[in-house]
Amino acid sequence: MSIRSICVYCGSQPGRDTAYVAAGRELGKSIAQHGARLVYGGGTKGIMGAVASGVLSNGGEVTGIIPEFLVDMEATRHSLGQLNELIITADMHERKHKMFERADAFVTLPGGIGTLEEIVEIMTWAQLGRHRKPMVFANIGGFWDPMLQLIEHMKRQGFIHSANLVQPLVIGSVEEIVPAIMDAWSEMPVDEGNEAVIARL
Repeated sequence: MSIRSICVYCGSQPGRDTAYVAAGRELGKSIAQHGARLVYGGGTKGIMGAVASGVLSNGGEVTGIIPEFLVDMEATRHSLGQLNELIITADMHERKHKMFERADAFVTLPGGIGTLEEIVEIMTWAQLGRHRKPMVFANIGGFWDPMLQLIEHMKRQGFIHSANLVQPLVIGSVEEIVPAIMDAWSEMPVDEGNEAVIARL
């Protein structure tokens, strides 16, 4: 079974470096060209909007998942209508769980506290053995270097007790991200079974 969908976490703001939005658009294009669906937080502004635009403008499909209270903050209702699928949730918890359920892999582009919280939760679930889906830090311009240093510090200090399960890929080149995810997916142990990885969650 091949990768069907990729969840992308990223900022609803563009950030100060134009490379972030450009990376978002390029990642969206790559997701579409590889025949995967984008699952993301539903925002149509900032880096979020760039990723979705990159997918849609290249013939791909997008599922946006956004809580009601963020609709007018992170998107416009008109632009949300352009998505292939829109799911409006009651709260952030429901949003994150639905994103997790619908994704075969996770990519984190630059973003703020919310973006950080999302990928940390996914890594926590991996450490607890709840999934083995590929996780990627899109390290555009070294954006995630401080976070990666902190993770290594935690490992050295003995606080990541299942370090073998918390091994996100760190990729600085956008065009390499989707192929790396597909390689990681194909290399999962046969006895684990890709279907079982999803079904047991």
